[in-house]
Amino acid sequence: MSRGTTPLRAGFTQGLIELRQSFTGSDLFAQLLWPVVTLVAIFLLRDRRFRASGFSLDALILPSVVGMFVAFGMLLLLQHLAAEREDGTLLRAKATPNGIRGYFIGKLVTVSGTILAYLVILLVPGLLIFDGLEYGNVGTWLTLAWVLLLGLVATQSIGAALGALISSPRGSGYMSLPVMGLIAISGIFYPIAALPEWLQGIAQAFPMYWLGLGMRSALLPDAAAAVEIGGSWRHLETAGVLGAWAVLGLVAAPIVLRRMARRESGSSVAERREKLLQRIG
Repeated sequence: MSRGTTPLRAGFTQGLIELRQSFTGSDLFAQLLWPVVTLVAIFLLRDRRFRASGFSLDALILPSVVGMFVAFGMLLLLQHLAAEREDGTLLRAKATPNGIRGYFIGKLVTVSGTILAYLVILLVPGLLIFDGLEYGNVGTWLTLAWVLLLGLVATQSIGAALGALISSPRGSGYMSLPVMGLIAISGIFYPIAALPEWLQGIAQAFPMYWLGLGMRSALLPDAAAAVEIGGSWRHLETAGVLGAWAVLGLVAAPIVLRRMARRESGSSVAERREKLLQRIG
């Protein structure tokens, strides 16, 4: 067996184990809570329309929320890294051959699997309940697939890079604030065309907006593009921006992750635990 196969297989196996554990027992309720609550909130908007467009807000919001949950992979990975640096899990991985590589492969499997489960919870009932969505043609699923793939790579690679720079769960909590702010201005809960142009410009610099746009282009009829910026789905721009973030993350993440792994030691873990106990005390 080659050296590269061992961490890949070990990481994949560990990721599947963690994924199964996160959807069993008491953890199952926590995993189901947010997608189910989100689905109920969208259902309550089923009779509202966006201005004079004729499109219902529930149909516009569901694809956008699917994109938002893909973007949450950034926060999930960041939180995993911060928590497991503090409790010594990362140090234990470092002590085994190729352990760090296997560890990160496992985290990618766990987070990606979690995101895919969220999307199933949202889409299976959502496509049946809400009117105005398109899902009966091959183009819908091909578009959803490439947007999802680019989105997972872009958000999780950036999440890994940021997680390597943050040494505590408290820091990951602070990082979630600007991410949620970007989601709020990215047309997820209301069409971005209704926002001031300067906010539209900020939103378009980040992957959250393009994930929402890409998912809307997959699941809504072409006529719905009339409520978007420029009246177009802008597939080339979506692929370009998400691809650029994916490349940036894939270049930056290995560099900062290797640097982080080199700094991990028993004394650093003990120091973080002591600071945690002081905060609790």
